[in-house]
Amino acid sequence: MAAAPPAPCPAGLDEAMLERLLRAFYAEARRDRLLGPLFAGVTDWEAHIARLRDFWSSVALMSGRYHGQPMAAHAAMELRPEHFAQWLSLFGQTAEAVCGPAAAAYLMERAHRIARSLELGMAVHRGELPRVAARAAASTLEIPSP
Repeated sequence: MAAAPPAPCPAGLDEAMLERLLRAFYAEARRDRLLGPLFAGVTDWEAHIARLRDFWSSVALMSGRYHGQPMAAHAAMELRPEHFAQWLSLFGQTAEAVCGPAAAAYLMERAHRIARSLELGMAVHRGELPRVAARAAASTLEIPSP
């Protein structure tokens, strides 16, 4: 079965909006009792936000600016299903507050896909799923290029 074509980027979603969203979201995430400890080792928040902005610009705006490996970047973290659930909940609340309904829905569709891919990848990394699941997870997290 062929994959559905990607939804068009909603009007108003741009680099500036992504920047506001990421700054607001990570300010909240750093204060969150579950997510906050995951960010304790980040020493250069400006560099971290810039990298996340490149990632989300590639995912949402198809800019092709991100050239990293999200799965590898998260492999050493002890991420569990509750981390992903909290991340999605907080990201969704922040996206709705910062971006408006259409852009928030567009970003959340991508956020759910990213979370699912990372969650599967982490389970494979921990030996909870066979490697074939990793290939399937990685294929859903491909970053589009322009």
